[in-house]
Amino acid sequence: MDDKLIIVEKRDHICTITFNRPEKRNSLSPPLLLQFIRVMESLNDDQEIRVVVIRGAGNDAFSSGYSIFDIPKETSPEDVEALKKINPLLRGLEVIPEYRYPVIAMINGFALGAGCELAATCDLRVASDKSKLGMPPAKLGVLYSFSGHRRFVNLVGEANAKELFLTGRMVDAHRAKEMGLVNYVVSEDDLMSVTYDLAREITENAPLSVSGAKTLINKCVSSPIPTPEDEALAEDLMNRCFSSEDLQEGQKAFKEKRKPAFRGK
Repeated sequence: MDDKLIIVEKRDHICTITFNRPEKRNSLSPPLLLQFIRVMESLNDDQEIRVVVIRGAGNDAFSSGYSIFDIPKETSPEDVEALKKINPLLRGLEVIPEYRYPVIAMINGFALGAGCELAATCDLRVASDKSKLGMPPAKLGVLYSFSGHRRFVNLVGEANAKELFLTGRMVDAHRAKEMGLVNYVVSEDDLMSVTYDLAREITENAPLSVSGAKTLINKCVSSPIPTPEDEALAEDLMNRCFSSEDLQEGQKAFKEKRKPAFRGK
């Protein structure tokens, strides 16, 4: 199996994951997704990383979609067994909200089908003005899952979700921003600097606060009416922040008129 289906780089509390299939417009093959899943799961034990940036190799595509038939003959026995136990696409989408810190999609070129859904699953999306996004299942005779439809309804609303799914058409980056499908649209030349400025801004905030906010916002989206368990979780996360060393550091830094040095404790 090609061990470079994804490229992982860690620097300054930021982990960059690059889908490395530019010759296939970074389509999401099962082996690629298995590698992605393992990296995302491993990051839960990494105390240094506070933001993940996902991008596609080259300038043509973030990802052109799911390539279910693209399983190389040299797939490792380990991956063969893993593919018998999980749906790599569904699990690949699950690990993004499960990860405790923010995940940013840096979109350049095409983000279609499962590639668009993976970007939509990320916490924030920055797109170049040459990007094209779309959900083409109706053009292929495919129907997405309930969770896939709900993800887009939650993100862009009923009317825009229907436009995406019923027409199957691609939308440019500016229309995507109008819909709420992306947060920022910038020039291709500025894409990297804007994305990493955003990532660095997040890493400078208190990790417990950032992680707690992501957790509670995701709970709000999945369960509009909070359960007693949700309320208990929120109280626990708040108590952790109020009793943290980071709160003391934040207060001290404010008084001293300097940037706080948060440690996630």
